[in-house]
Amino acid sequence: MKTIKYLALLLITVISFNACESDDSITYIAQPTGDLTFTNAFLEEYILIPSASSNIGERFTWSDADFDIQTNINYELQKSIIGDFTDTEVIGTTGDNSYAVTIGDLLGYAEEAGLDSDDATEMPDTGNVYFRVRAILGTDAALEIISPIQALVLVLPGVNEVEVPELPKLYVVGSFLEASGYGSNWTASDAVPIAASEVGDNNYEGFVYMNMDTTEFKFLPTNESFDGDYGDDGTFSGVLLQEGESNCSITGSGYYYVKANLDDLTYTTEATSWGIIGNATPGGWDSDTDMTYDQDSKTWSVIIELTSQEAPDNGLKFRANDDWALNIGDTDADGTMEFDGQNIGIDEAGTYLITLDLSNARQYTYSIELQ
Repeated sequence: MKTIKYLALLLITVISFNACESDDSITYIAQPTGDLTFTNAFLEEYILIPSASSNIGERFTWSDADFDIQTNINYELQKSIIGDFTDTEVIGTTGDNSYAVTIGDLLGYAEEAGLDSDDATEMPDTGNVYFRVRAILGTDAALEIISPIQALVLVLPGVNEVEVPELPKLYVVGSFLEASGYGSNWTASDAVPIAASEVGDNNYEGFVYMNMDTTEFKFLPTNESFDGDYGDDGTFSGVLLQEGESNCSITGSGYYYVKANLDDLTYTTEATSWGIIGNATPGGWDSDTDMTYDQDSKTWSVIIELTSQEAPDNGLKFRANDDWALNIGDTDADGTMEFDGQNIGIDEAGTYLITLDLSNARQYTYSIELQ
């Protein structure tokens, strides 16, 4: 009986060992489940201006790829000039769900596509460049999901393109022009323009550097003569007068936000000093990083360490005087700016040269260049 019991125990042990070995040999095979799609809103057309090459042209975003397994997924943003991706070029790889290309990148793709606006007789040249995302599982790319193809309509403005009407201007002339790098004092042709928003609007605004302890100035309807000039009514309370006026006057050197309304005959001046703020900057949302004004280039700039942050909820903005009353963002991520606009995203952490150009009234621009 003992022998039988020992044999039975041995048989049970062998069976148990074999069962464990069978369990260990089971392998789970991941499979793609679901679609991979772009989630950003595309523009009807992308008008490419070379002067804004360093600005973001498009930030591609996409949904999560689902391989029915918890593991790291890599994404490739791919480009095709032909459209069928037999000429596939990988323009970026990331583990995130977004990748940005600059206007300069898009200009390069447009050139590959044969777009040309150099001929002065041509109107804007338009063509398509095609993009898709490839999600890859594992280092050997054994499994993949590819998104539908998205065409971007790229437009190179022609030299003889119909121009947008120029914004109406009012010109600030005075004793500050020479000291501030604009030209000769009280010279109409060197006066600094401020602009209205459109034809028929009499509300003018712009930024004027007045590098003097005490400055006197006037407003001119044109930069050709003093005919019809506007000055202060003599009370120095912000009221304009066209006949029998005095020179407007301010005390203190500074970079002034100047506004004038010719309907109600009023004007204001506000000294500003500009900086950047946001969770992409060292000071976060609590402290501004000051920028420095350069009289020769008429721009503000700073070199700064930035972290990667995605707009519109994160990133950075420009603001004056360490206060939100006067702030500028970029709602369309096109390099042009709007008061109270959205945050500006940063794609890659690093050292950046940031430049703010407020010298072109109502057409304010900026650049953020990785150093």
